Amino acid sequence: MEHLENILDSFKDRRLLVVGDIILDRFIWGRVKKISPEAPVPVVEVERITDHLGGAANVAVNLANLGAKVSLLGVVGLDRAGQDVIEKLDKIGIERSGVVTDENRPTTLKSRVVARQQQVCRTDREISRPVCGDVFSELLDTFSNLVSNSEGVILSDYAKGVVSFELSQKVIEISIKSRKFLAVDPKSTDFSKYHGATVITPNQAEFELAARNVLQATPSSSQLAARSLLDITDSQALLVTRGGLGMLLYQREKSDSIQASAREVFDVTGAGDTVISVFSLGVLSGASFYDAAVLSNFAAGIVVAKLGTASVGRIEIIQAISNATR
Repeated sequence: MEHLENILDSFKDRRLLVVGDIILDRFIWGRVKKISPEAPVPVVEVERITDHLGGAANVAVNLANLGAKVSLLGVVGLDRAGQDVIEKLDKIGIERSGVVTDENRPTTLKSRVVARQQQVCRTDREISRPVCGDVFSELLDTFSNLVSNSEGVILSDYAKGVVSFELSQKVIEISIKSRKFLAVDPKSTDFSKYHGATVITPNQAEFELAARNVLQATPSSSQLAARSLLDITDSQALLVTRGGLGMLLYQREKSDSIQASAREVFDVTGAGDTVISVFSLGVLSGASFYDAAVLSNFAAGIVVAKLGTASVGRIEIIQAISNATR
């Protein structure tokens, strides 16, 4: 426990650059008392509405809450949601010179209707085509300027248009030349998009789809699938999140299974953001990949026990570790 706490203490003032799809997560909270006479659907009486930074912005929030210095690179629209994102970033203290406004696309907005701690439905407002033209050039130029002041880069791909194949490879190429640690939270099933990343953190479904894309068939073993993906990406590790089954950490010479730490799961929204944030901070603080994965597993167990888009703090992680070692 003392060893893990020392790693957590080293999180403070680590400098990271987050690149990816910025999302505004909206939660419409209410209660259901009746079924609509117009259609067989529940009528939700709205009690409150809360907005949270999501996607790459939630990665930045997780990092900032753990004491890191964070810069964010992404796109928002020329709309109220985009203004809300900017205001929230400023309030938290996340450096946002890399947040580009694109008047031709809306800010990605996910609205969830929640009643009795259950999602009733979700509506999405987005344009997911790849960014191009002046917006693409501005993102790449800004990344080139910001990366030198960062110790590591996190690429947060939510398939909303920012992390195109071209931008992904340019970001990774520049990061390699700058000798930066680079972690990827993937969405594409073609992992060659992330070739050169230090570590890739898919969930189980993403891992299986990517393996099938490479092997053209269902792999006979997860070890074979991991080895193939490590070869095609030239990455040092794959950290596969498996929900209630915990995590699997694959490195070229070995693999490790990490048992889930969550006692009760309410909502997995944003759990992957927490995993890649804590793992990256751990590695940059001198932890082995295994110890960084253990810390991220504890952090994920905290987040999934919360309802809605959530992040985690240092004290919460220490308490979780303490409870597990009693």
